Amino acid sequence: MMKALLLLAFGGPRSLDEVELLLTRLFGRKPSPEQLEGVKERYRLIGGFSPLPAITEGQAGAIQTKLNSKGHSFKPYVGMRYCHPLIDGTLKEILHDSIEEVVAIPMAPFRSRYSTGAYQGELIRANEALGHRLKVTLIEGWHVHPLFLDAIAEKVEEGLNQFTPDEREKVHLIFSAHSLPESIIKNDPYADDFKECAEELLKRIGPCRWHMAFQSKGRGPERWMGPDVESMLIELNKMYVRNVLVLPVGFVSDHIEILYDIDILYQKKAEALGMTLKRTQSLNNSERFIKALATIVEEHLTK
Repeated sequence: MMKALLLLAFGGPRSLDEVELLLTRLFGRKPSPEQLEGVKERYRLIGGFSPLPAITEGQAGAIQTKLNSKGHSFKPYVGMRYCHPLIDGTLKEILHDSIEEVVAIPMAPFRSRYSTGAYQGELIRANEALGHRLKVTLIEGWHVHPLFLDAIAEKVEEGLNQFTPDEREKVHLIFSAHSLPESIIKNDPYADDFKECAEELLKRIGPCRWHMAFQSKGRGPERWMGPDVESMLIELNKMYVRNVLVLPVGFVSDHIEILYDIDILYQKKAEALGMTLKRTQSLNNSERFIKALATIVEEHLTK
């Protein structure tokens, strides 16, 4: 029987016109003109749109192809929290396609009430609105799956090769993940998942100088998880560190937190400090990553 393979992602605007929708859903209200223009400018600097929707659609299709080549029967779908295609609309599409079983995977390796938990809540609400006509399961907690770690380790090796042999011996690695408000992280697995992922990766990478930091925190008065990447760069500069490789292990695809926050904002900070900052390439549609996710789905099906 045909099943739906549903990849869940944060979402990103396909054009500058969609930025207002993104912010309205994110804030729960319309953004101020200043907020809207500020975020639009960031998207202008990375090309005027987010590559995330197209990347996620490509990932869904590639995973489906790999699974179906092994005798499974899946149809790929994408649902996003803050931009089209929205999760509730995608569930309606699945039901319209006469599919009753949905295997959903958040494109977020670390579990949190704020991320994977929010996806689960939205799936439940959308399915309730459809009269619970779909059997929906969520696959999460794959942050230390061996094949996922292998996929990242491949990107780390490629990233280190951007430095000369002499530089490589002295380069410092910064593992990064999206910051979350401190108020929500008590009894939340997010920070532990991040740490476990970094520690398991280090077993593959070998001895090196490494640090953990958070990035892309929200604005407002509340405290967010730290240290942030920018503060880490300042501290490393005080230690006369000159070469840094950022490993954004909390993200699996290119989007604004990668293309603007790291490639523009942190890059400028590093240059101002006289440092060289490189980053690992995102997993996106890499063969190892697609194989990892297909295997994770297969393992779920046999439980």
